[in-house]
This record gives sequence, structure tokens and C-alpha cells, in this order.
Amino acid sequence: MATVGRARRTRTRRGTAARVLLAAVTAAGLAAGCTLSDGPDDDGRGSPRQSSQPREPRESGPGTPDGAPVLAVKIDNARAARPHTGLTQADVVYVEQVEGGMSRLMAVYASRLPDSVGPVRSARESDLELLRQFGRPVLAFSGAQGKLLPLIDRAPLEAVTPESAPGAFVRDAGRPAPYNLYLRPGRVQDEPPGPAALTTGFRFGRPPAAGVPEDALTVRYPAARYTFTWSDARDRWLVSMDGAPALTTEGERLAPATVVVQYVTVRRSDFQDFLGNNTPYTETVGSGEATVLRGGRAYEARWDRPNAEDGTTFTTGSGERMNFARGQVWVVYAKAS
Repeated sequence: MATVGRARRTRTRRGTAARVLLAAVTAAGLAAGCTLSDGPDDDGRGSPRQSSQPREPRESGPGTPDGAPVLAVKIDNARAARPHTGLTQADVVYVEQVEGGMSRLMAVYASRLPDSVGPVRSARESDLELLRQFGRPVLAFSGAQGKLLPLIDRAPLEAVTPESAPGAFVRDAGRPAPYNLYLRPGRVQDEPPGPAALTTGFRFGRPPAAGVPEDALTVRYPAARYTFTWSDARDRWLVSMDGAPALTTEGERLAPATVVVQYVTVRRSDFQDFLGNNTPYTETVGSGEATVLRGGRAYEARWDRPNAEDGTTFTTGSGERMNFARGQVWVVYAKAS
């Protein structure tokens, strides 16, 4: 099993046009305390924060009403938020570090829409840079810190919150708040926009000749841990979180076809949660190293994203484009050494 640490990694090689139905944005700001106790999404005073700044029309293009956008949903990943709903239908799942050394997920949907997704939680500053590659995506989230709301208002995206689109969200009375808020994507989009809306820069096809056999890889955050274990029977990487199998609410194991561990700069942002923890900022524009898992093998690669509007390209050490296996992709942002 290969283990990726926070600042270094040790490897042991063993054998690795839909239309959008949206309300105007009045984003609710609730600062997301993703700490070990993971408090409620609020501004530190327990009250919701709303943005009254109106949206201005934007030019058409990829990811706009004339070219249907992807749907991105911010999903909690505290232990109390598991098991998740609707993750298996996502085309791409991004994993990023948040306050207290924990993690959250961003699920991106283009090929199909689940009936329900969640539990939904709050947005972060890093999300705005990450989402620029999709043109004008739809972002569903539960709220954001008050100081972040003006940035969300100005970002080229359509925000969907319980305040702006109350009919799109539902609370599960069988789960405790704040881990019980779910999005009904069918109330936001009539139908999925299709794979062409996934302007990620990923390329799918046959694997390169390089790569070493790998049966498992672990990525560690200060207070979270992900392990991806290869399954010959399923031809997929089985996901475990904090040492336990990652399951859906239907009991299905999360199992992407490709896993990308992307080594990035993680720095302090200008924001903090209501407990005073600084919100990490994950830089997804730039270049660096990556490890790509597909087909029971691990490939060392380079990633490059020159501008926020661009997708991310991956190349092997020889300069060959790195192809991904067809199916769901997980991108795990790990702090570079």
C-alpha cells in the first residue's frame, strides 16, 4: 500500500440543452465549521446571512443557458454526514481540505442526475477557482461565510441555496442537523447537460505503457484519511474513509474508475470559521506532480492548469498525455511537499 502524507509520501509497490430552473441568487451565509466537532453553517452568531446583490446577465458560451451547465454540489464529509447520497452518479468527485484538517467533497454532474444529493454543506473560497473551468456552472450549497458572499455574487456561476431555491432542498428528519440537508437536482435542472459540459481537460482512453502495479494508496489529511484499494472483481478502486468502507445510503460501495492524487499548494485564506479556524485555500491553477490510479496500476504524472478558465491536463514523465479510464473520476487534492 502506498501512503501519501501531508508533506511527503512513501510508496510501497505491491502489485495499483438542458435549461436551468434557478431562483435569483440570495446566497445564505453560514460559515462552515469543518472542525473536529464540525459546527453549524452560520456566521458565528447562529443566524443565516443572505446576499441581496442581484445577478447580472452573463454572456453565453460553454456552461451558460445556451450551452447547458454542469451541476456542482458541495457535500459534507464529517463522520456524521455519512453515508452519502447521490455520489455514484457524479462524473467527477473533488476532495479538498477544510478547517480543522478535515475534508469536504464537490460532486460534479453532467451525464446523469440523481434523485437526491447530500448532505449539502457550505461553499469555500477555493471552490470559485475550481469551478471557473466549467464556464457558468450551477453550484448548490447550504450557505457561506458572510465575507465570502460578495465573491460568490460576482463569480461566473449560478448559486442555488435553500434561501434562493427552497423547493430544491429537503431536510431528512431521521438525521441530525446540519447533516440532513439534501438537494433534489430535478428541481434545479430539467435534465443533465451531457458529457460535453465537462470541460475538465481530462482525456479518456487506453493507459500509457508506464506505471507500476499498485493495490492500494492512502491519502492523509491532518484529521481525515482516504484509502483507494484496487478490486479486480469490480475493475474499480474501492474507497475507504477514515478506515471504514465508504458506502452510499443504498449500501453501495463508492468505487471510481480513476483516482487522481493531485499535489497542490494549500495555503491560508482570508477566511475562518465561527470557531476561529482558518479556512485553507487549495490552489488548483498552476502545475505540479500527480499520481494517477487506473486499472490496478499507479502512474506518476505532471498536471498543468495555466488559467482558471482552463481544464487540467495530465502528462506522463515522457510528455505523453495521460488517459483516464472511462467512468467516475476522483480528484484528491493533497498538499505538495
